Amino acid sequence: MSNSIYIGYDFKVEPLQPATEILIAELGYAGFESFVENNEGITAYIQKDDWNAFILEDIHVLTSDEFKITYEFNEIEQTNWNEEWEKNFKPIIVDGLVTVRAPFHDKPNTKYDIIIEPKMSFGTGHHETTHMMIQHILKNDFNNKSVLDMGCGTGVLAILAEKVGATKLDAIDIDNWCYVNSLENVERNNCSSISVYEGDGSLLEHQKYDIIIANINRNILLEDIPRYAKHLNPDGLLFLSGFYEDDLDLINSKCQENSLFFKSSITKNRWVSSVYEIK
Repeated sequence: MSNSIYIGYDFKVEPLQPATEILIAELGYAGFESFVENNEGITAYIQKDDWNAFILEDIHVLTSDEFKITYEFNEIEQTNWNEEWEKNFKPIIVDGLVTVRAPFHDKPNTKYDIIIEPKMSFGTGHHETTHMMIQHILKNDFNNKSVLDMGCGTGVLAILAEKVGATKLDAIDIDNWCYVNSLENVERNNCSSISVYEGDGSLLEHQKYDIIIANINRNILLEDIPRYAKHLNPDGLLFLSGFYEDDLDLINSKCQENSLFFKSSITKNRWVSSVYEIK
């Protein structure tokens, strides 16, 4: 990371969980690029060029009666991101089968070993939504399937999909940092079947997939579910995450309108990941 000027927010959170995880996810969707957790909460960073005085208006967890969250912010020159990240990033293991780790961690004993250097990109596996999507991938048949990872972040889900048998994969993200990071991680994991693109759903054109994975947020999912339905093969599966339990009925309704029928879901700390089948 270069010596860009950043705005740093220090959040004090009570109780820490699940508020901290919710806060990180909402800040990530608002444009914050990196997070360092501590015993009192988190420090979150956003580039000054992307910052505005109203940046926290859509961070709903800040107004929740369930948590007490206070913050202060200041302008900083962020020169030590890699050092801070290495101190705080720990490998995760999902269901005893998948390890998501950084290049400097020891090689694990799990069936699937994914090496991710997320830099500023969302999708290390630590957040509930990514963790649950990994669980869904493990539970479903990806052998010889064509797959789209929409909003790919670090590319971790596409990488796992190839490791469990998918043979043609596209990974798309609108954010340039995520696009570059996914390219790096795809190469780092010796993946040969993943194509990475920078852009949005308009890139899909006439493509069809057996499985579409979209870990984004509620509003974008609601807008794009009709598009996903059009790009699924018959009996194709749609994996969705990035929304809360309270949003599940709304997501289910939009899917049903588009001939996508609920199959299963996983819930973790109020976050939901669900699977639908096109009929």
